[in-house]
Amino acid sequence: MEKPITAVICAMNSKYIHSSLAPWYLAAAAAERCGERVEVCVLEGTINDRPELLLKKIVAKNPDVVGFSCYIWNITAVLKLSRQIKSQLPDTVLVLGGPEVSYNSGQILRERPYIDYVVCGEGEKPFALLLDALYKGKPPANIPGLSRRAGSEILQSPPFIDDGDPPSPYGSEYFDALGNRIAYLETSRGCPYSCAFCLSCKSGGVRYFDINRAKKELIMLANSGAKTVKLVDRTFNANKKRAAELVEFIISKYVADIPRGVCFHFEIAGDILDERLINLFCSAPPGLIQLEIGVQSFNQKTLIAVNRKTDLDRLTENVGRLVSSGNIHIHIDLIAGLPFEDFASFASSFNAAYKLKAHMLQLGFLKLLHGSPMREDSKRYPCRFSKSPPYEVIETPWLSEDEIKLLHCAEDSLNRLYNSGRFRRTLEYLLSTTGVPPFELFRRFGEYCAFMNIGRVSLDDYTSAVYRYFSEWDRIDREVLRDVLICDRLSTNPGGSLPPALKDESAKPQLKAVLKKMKDNRDTAPIKGVRRGAALLRAEKCVAYADYRDKNPVTGEFELKKYYY
Repeated sequence: MEKPITAVICAMNSKYIHSSLAPWYLAAAAAERCGERVEVCVLEGTINDRPELLLKKIVAKNPDVVGFSCYIWNITAVLKLSRQIKSQLPDTVLVLGGPEVSYNSGQILRERPYIDYVVCGEGEKPFALLLDALYKGKPPANIPGLSRRAGSEILQSPPFIDDGDPPSPYGSEYFDALGNRIAYLETSRGCPYSCAFCLSCKSGGVRYFDINRAKKELIMLANSGAKTVKLVDRTFNANKKRAAELVEFIISKYVADIPRGVCFHFEIAGDILDERLINLFCSAPPGLIQLEIGVQSFNQKTLIAVNRKTDLDRLTENVGRLVSSGNIHIHIDLIAGLPFEDFASFASSFNAAYKLKAHMLQLGFLKLLHGSPMREDSKRYPCRFSKSPPYEVIETPWLSEDEIKLLHCAEDSLNRLYNSGRFRRTLEYLLSTTGVPPFELFRRFGEYCAFMNIGRVSLDDYTSAVYRYFSEWDRIDREVLRDVLICDRLSTNPGGSLPPALKDESAKPQLKAVLKKMKDNRDTAPIKGVRRGAALLRAEKCVAYADYRDKNPVTGEFELKKYYY
């Protein structure tokens, strides 16, 4: 038997906590189709790692083939590393695949002579067939989804869409490499929607994998050591009956076969939720389920322009029910830069979204992806965007460049004040007392931070900036503001300490005396072995305290209590 060819498949993730399914799918497909003719090794790293370390690992293996999964967040790093690999291993075949190269493969091959092949679309079958052809020394002709050179000619293939289930990526090597990172699971491919800003509309509809396989893999991943299992199905509840069956299965297996503390994350469409699925979600143990709901905009004209059909009234009602249940972490998304969404309209969308009281409100910015209808039809969707990844919008006919910069300011303060979960009481006090709309509050404080160059600072310094800035607002009581900031800090910081801006050294003797009273009271005595944080509140004339033992699995907060003396 001839010597097998060796292939290294690389994934450069955006953060360490993220894992990747793509290389493991490809490895499983190669093993299934090629058997002992191919030896595959998977290497995972991040874009923040020193590139020379990954280069050294690849070169040490002296592979015949190196493949990369390409996305907007890693394409720059991948291309740079690919050039270095080719320089040191000129005979090694370099193959790119993934959404970032599937719709511009001809351009990649023209501009990057060191790239040998581009796999477009679903990669399992094309990549395995390519490896088999390379092993046999045959020209890789007639391989679906494979773009390549033929002499001086570039043969560009359309993205390949398979019609069956891909092989399971979950072998022993996958679990050995996963560690405690987020685990990903795919139980379907494709999307029922045709959003003009997304690539999922080109996936040929939705196809569902075997549901018994999905159940088996859910249990495997739940017991892998990962604390979060994220389903990457584009719209998990597109098939309502199937979605309900899977959620019901997860709930029924909790504790018995699914360890406590494991959380399942689903991307859903909020307006098509039916009663059965809503009731199932609301009956789940606290923290078992996380939901991500793409709203994108509350401007109907905007939604119609991007082919996003949404019943906003139904969505608002359903999200309200899910949030009020108190047992599910809810994450909703808005996109800035869409057609017909001007500054005032976006502010209105933001305020409507904020009113839903989701635990996270992500303010994203439109990205003009290769292959997306919005990028391909510039007449219908005119806008100026960065030509470098991630191709983010810079200006539209409805939003000026300066207005988009202001939206970035709002995004920064939204993430740090609201999405961090560290200033919830403070925000409630500020908004209810001043009557300022949420978007205006985040935009104004974001502008202030940008002007004062308050960028990457410690939480203590950021809290100080919040206290200093909002203390000057009309109707704000400085003592009450200090109290709510203290309450937020105690309930979210298990260290129990206060930032310097909120400390009151003169109150130490009084606090000490009250804490002694609490210690002698059976109902308020500290729990042995459990750290406690406590502080005097001025406006309420009480001690606020938190015992750092049981964190709320939905909000991430510790219970805050008050002792009136």
